[in-house]
Amino acid sequence: MTLHAWLTSSVVRNYPNTPLAPPQPLVLNGALNEQMSFQVVLRIDAGERRPVRVAAAGPSGWSVRVRRVGYVPVRHHNPPVDEDTDGRGHIPGYVPDPLFDEDRILLMAEETNAFWITVRPEAGGPGDHVIAIRVIPEDGAEIKLTATVRLHDVTLAPRTDFNIIHWFYADALIDWYKTDLFDARFWSIAAPYMRDVAGHGVNTIYVPVFTPPLDGVKRPTQLLDVTRTGPDTYSFNWRDVKRYVDLARQSGLTHFEWTHFFTQWGGKTAIRIYEGQGRGERLLWSPETPATSDTYRRFLAQFLPELRRFLAQEDILETSFFHISDEPHGEHLPQYQADRVMLRELAPWIKVMDALSDIDFGRQGVMDMPAPSITTALDFLAEGITSWCYYCCYPRGRFLNRVLDTPLPKIAMHGLLFYRWPFKGFLHWGYNYWYASQTRRLIDPYTEQAGEKWAGGWPYGDPFMVYPGEDGPVDSMRWEIFGESLQDYRLLQTLGVSREDASLAALRSFEDFPKTASWRDAVRLQLLTGGVA
Repeated sequence: MTLHAWLTSSVVRNYPNTPLAPPQPLVLNGALNEQMSFQVVLRIDAGERRPVRVAAAGPSGWSVRVRRVGYVPVRHHNPPVDEDTDGRGHIPGYVPDPLFDEDRILLMAEETNAFWITVRPEAGGPGDHVIAIRVIPEDGAEIKLTATVRLHDVTLAPRTDFNIIHWFYADALIDWYKTDLFDARFWSIAAPYMRDVAGHGVNTIYVPVFTPPLDGVKRPTQLLDVTRTGPDTYSFNWRDVKRYVDLARQSGLTHFEWTHFFTQWGGKTAIRIYEGQGRGERLLWSPETPATSDTYRRFLAQFLPELRRFLAQEDILETSFFHISDEPHGEHLPQYQADRVMLRELAPWIKVMDALSDIDFGRQGVMDMPAPSITTALDFLAEGITSWCYYCCYPRGRFLNRVLDTPLPKIAMHGLLFYRWPFKGFLHWGYNYWYASQTRRLIDPYTEQAGEKWAGGWPYGDPFMVYPGEDGPVDSMRWEIFGESLQDYRLLQTLGVSREDASLAALRSFEDFPKTASWRDAVRLQLLTGGVA
């Protein structure tokens, strides 16, 4: 029985039947303060299972983290299956994705497994630095490997003028960890998740001041404590809203996204708002109450001034985002306009943004900041409409995405593509949606990654970027690659690279762009060594 170990880039999926590969030198190029990652891959060719431990260490003062790459069962490819599909020959089957904080494995013969090594160079200057890896079987000879981290004389500045949102589902935390609404356990669980969001380049958190009107009738998750004081009068206790905002800021988040004011897919009705915080599910009005009804108007007329007072008091008015209705389509435009008129009358200080695809919403100026799908986002820019961009389930195929059969080098292109055009931000719906689609029923994310709706169009890997751990998130490979890709945006911005620079000319659209690790590596090296045009 022979134990084999070798190194690979982080943008390679090592499947259970990935064959043995010959050792190759591994050099990572990065800025002085850039996080980098790679993998240690293990396989034994025959014999009994063997316990193995992996250890890694860098220069003094560096952070080096070892995590075991776990597998999740994926039943099908996400259509269409084409040249941009990863895992052909492996799916259906087990796909590497979750990263467990473990440095040991019981290695079975003829099965490939990997460990994910995350490196943060927190000391030292430009030049080559060695990461020493030890593969330590319970019996037998230890294997020693080395990776080189080549730091260049560039320090990444914080990203500016490009905000990133991933919808943060407080209800999923409450249900998965069985908290009693916003009890002490909830706050202790929310903290590591918020730190994780911020740690992956996201700067904006969804604040469920009311239960988000997204993806079905959700379990009540209302931070604002509402008391009915008369037939159409209310008082508000902002205690838990402030605690949530404070925790987010302590976690490194700087911008705040507030609950959509009207229902999803058209804004036809008022959202569900509960007495108290939702315990007992006592609604203030019927779910069929029209969006522009007197009942809802009177409520908003009392709530919105209080919201503005809170935002001003917390000094977050200028770093807050507001919505009318998620994903309105062309036929919803008249209703959306009516909702917008009422909101403008009640709170002219509010500027709104929403995810959508129909360019008529942008042409008619009914929203202040459209967030179009990447299928139409460049059309908005071509007409001079300033916007964000987003994707959700679609588009797939040749387009940018990051589901479980998206090639990892393609996921690593997010940062470069976001920088290529003057978008103001990126929105995605699925940070931790662990439910069967449109229900309150939890799924097991380790065995089901499409909300039980793969046949209905949800791709495996779209609803969430992290898995639930015992006391906090378990990151995914896709989430790590996405977060590290955003450092490319910071690199370009730090160096003041023009969006029209020749080094970016091959980025023609969110569908037509280079999708190999070698292309990105070459561009990054050119930037790090000062070789921009």
